[in-house]
Amino acid sequence: MTAVVRRIIHIDMDAFYASVEQRDNPALKGQPVAVGRCQERGVVAAASYEARKFGVRSAMPSVQAQRKCPHLIFMPPRFDVYRAVSAQIHAIFARYTPLIQPLSLDEAYLDVTHPLLPRPSATAIAEEIRAAILRETGLTASAGVSYNKFLAKLASDYRKPNGQFVIPPNRGEEFVASLPVNAFHGVGPATARRMHTLGIHTGADLRRFSLDILRQHFGKASAFYYGIARGKDDRPVEPNRPRKSLGKEVTFEQDLRTPAELHTALRELASKVWTGCQKRNLTGRTITLKLRYTDFNQCTRSLSLADPVQDQEILAEMACRLLAPLLPVRAPVRLLSVTLSTLLSPQDQEATTQLSLLS
Repeated sequence: MTAVVRRIIHIDMDAFYASVEQRDNPALKGQPVAVGRCQERGVVAAASYEARKFGVRSAMPSVQAQRKCPHLIFMPPRFDVYRAVSAQIHAIFARYTPLIQPLSLDEAYLDVTHPLLPRPSATAIAEEIRAAILRETGLTASAGVSYNKFLAKLASDYRKPNGQFVIPPNRGEEFVASLPVNAFHGVGPATARRMHTLGIHTGADLRRFSLDILRQHFGKASAFYYGIARGKDDRPVEPNRPRKSLGKEVTFEQDLRTPAELHTALRELASKVWTGCQKRNLTGRTITLKLRYTDFNQCTRSLSLADPVQDQEILAEMACRLLAPLLPVRAPVRLLSVTLSTLLSPQDQEATTQLSLLS
């Protein structure tokens, strides 16, 4: 029996937040736009393609972005609007398949191996989706089409903006061979540097390493790297992928120096995280604290509890406990974050309790 070749589409909106701002304010069309706060500690959340020509990128400090593009126009983020537009886009996806895995407000994987509407190919479906997005939202999207998630995501970047690219099964390994490993989704900057020290710069270089050798250097991730070097990725599109963590972070206008200032900030962050947990009816067992100092070095500490966090006060107390060994701080703190992970729903908690009673 012949195995079914999956048909995967990766849809990625083009400069989504900035494009929404340009759509809603015609005076911004053709202008370099950054979504974010124009202030000393501000960060660019998104940049229009006009701004990107000057080297402005998302996650760039606003001050640096303004130096690169003095006539950059900053727009404050409107996440309620972005979420509403994202819902429109996802409603379009749902006409074609129930197998939709959102990655963020502006991108998603779709498995159209067995589409809801009869269409001759995944390419045709991607073209229809992009046309519907443009018609119904006034925004453009790029699409990658392939037989697995890894290649579909690579393909969506290939003809941006407002483009589409297909990598068929007989070209997957060849396509990957010439690409630099730092362009691979799933290979971060630190991993790319480790690969470079081993002489791995391209997909072809990566393919020359056996699974055993990769395992020695990259542990659990080695099987994934071994596969993608050969154009293989067996991960399914997961429509209801459970959330792994909930967190909040803040970059301060004024650096924090004293334990009192840090404790107050941690309690405010814990309150926001717990509010998010309550909205989703979740709790968790692992608390993670991150500090970033004014010299941009950062420190991360985690603590896993035997029982899930039951209220905001416990979360705040655990965050402050993680902070204690770092006091007094070696340098002023510019950023703090609190994250709760190993998340559990009420059903998960009930099952855990029953297992503990049986053991």
